[in-house]
Amino acid sequence: MTEEKYTLIKELEDLPGIGGVTADKLRKAGYNEIPQIAASNPHELAEAGEFGVEAAKKAISAAKDAIETGFERADQILERRKTVKRIATGSSRLDELLGGGIETQAITECFGKFSSGKSQVGFQLAVNLQNALTNEGETPPRTLFIDTESTFRPERVVQLAESNGMDPEQTLQNILVARAENSDHQIILLEKAEQIIKKENIRLIIVDSLTSQFRADYVGRGALGERQQKLNKHVHTLQKFADRYNLAIYVTNQVMDNPAILFGDPTTPIGGHVLAHAATYRVYLRKSKESKRIARLIDSPSLPEGEAVFRVTEKGIGD
Repeated sequence: MTEEKYTLIKELEDLPGIGGVTADKLRKAGYNEIPQIAASNPHELAEAGEFGVEAAKKAISAAKDAIETGFERADQILERRKTVKRIATGSSRLDELLGGGIETQAITECFGKFSSGKSQVGFQLAVNLQNALTNEGETPPRTLFIDTESTFRPERVVQLAESNGMDPEQTLQNILVARAENSDHQIILLEKAEQIIKKENIRLIIVDSLTSQFRADYVGRGALGERQQKLNKHVHTLQKFADRYNLAIYVTNQVMDNPAILFGDPTTPIGGHVLAHAATYRVYLRKSKESKRIARLIDSPSLPEGEAVFRVTEKGIGD
């Protein structure tokens, strides 16, 4: 019976309750393959395909039966991990702290006070990416930049490109920028990004900052639950793209002072446990004397905690 299911269900139209029109709507919404249907939420699938929730549940059940699900050997995961790439930050010390740079298939979060260098690292990554993951003859990799605080400055990108001996105009053309007006708009921008990722060879997504709009839209303890729920889903969408397309995710995060901390640094990142668990790498940035910045690796699945000192100058991120 299982063999028969594998044979019969190859396209979306083969699933129960999904005809040609519904399949076209699902593909436009980013559902292109059977495994995507199997891993989807019934209500979201029904909304995307504009059909009933019960029919969506049946389609998901059939999709799950049609694919191999279950455990995977650790050596197979290791083999897949060999496809992980890293984008240099411009500072060898910061790269060393991060195990070689910003990693694909992962979310790297940098949090800190204003002027700590969060956005500057993002600009540098968008420029460095165009040399880091390019093979000869390939289309240059591009960056998707979601700007939530009106901090994106093309003039700064031009400055960094010229410092790296790159064509400023070509560098700008390889960075796609969207301004998020509120948290719902931010969520929509990301949900609609999948087609752009495939079409434009996106290898890096930057969200600067991840929490700003959520913080503004959901005020007070009464709204905290809804905020965290939406933020959780938003971050999981980022991780899904990172895994599916082997791209890097770099997000910045705002901070607040925790009054419960009487001794030591009270600086605490926004987003609570939701973001703390979702981010693969968490880096605390703080400003030091003049152009110096200090990066502290707070959390990582495989790297030890540590610090690195780097500089932010007109030429960009450096030692």
